Amino acid sequence: MEIACLDLEGVLVPEIWIGVSERTGIEELRATTRDIPDYNELMSQRLSLLERHGLKLADLQAVIGTLKPLDGTLAFLDWLRPRFQVIILSDTFYEFSLPLMRQLGWPTLFCNHLEIDGNDRITGYRLRQPDQKRQAIKALRALNFRTIAAGDSYNDTTMLAEADAGIFFRPPAEIARQFPQYPVTQDHEALRAAFQQASIRET
Repeated sequence: MEIACLDLEGVLVPEIWIGVSERTGIEELRATTRDIPDYNELMSQRLSLLERHGLKLADLQAVIGTLKPLDGTLAFLDWLRPRFQVIILSDTFYEFSLPLMRQLGWPTLFCNHLEIDGNDRITGYRLRQPDQKRQAIKALRALNFRTIAAGDSYNDTTMLAEADAGIFFRPPAEIARQFPQYPVTQDHEALRAAFQQASIRET
């Protein structure tokens, strides 16, 4: 059995923090793992900005509730599910994910948790474990599953390296240049073709 392991933001849905930036006008919140490879540094910056501007969890959830899957996502998932087990490996948070998972048909999601105080302020976050995307792939391979992974950012590269096959989806040119071993796809039709090529079964 082969398992498709997909990043969420930038592959299936828009970047959540860019959506928050556009809604609030806080330009610094546009930064993602495409820009800052160190996830702890990135989240520290985000939490500081939320505190400075008085944004609470409900404010972010209101933005997330308006996001829609990227064009081509739903057809791609409809093609993928009968052929592969599908797991979303994301550095987002369960507190953000509900409206997105509903639209995607409730795929399995491995991600993280936010720490929220009694006033709905986001005070911190808890990672399931360091480098959790790679660790998830490693665990699946230990169970004798073959894995094909797709992502777009620096934080996906260890996942792509650990998988039996790794695929980029719309990565920044600089990231693609640094990791030329992974094929680059620009739309979900090309991503589908890359999965077909990487698979060892008839797809």
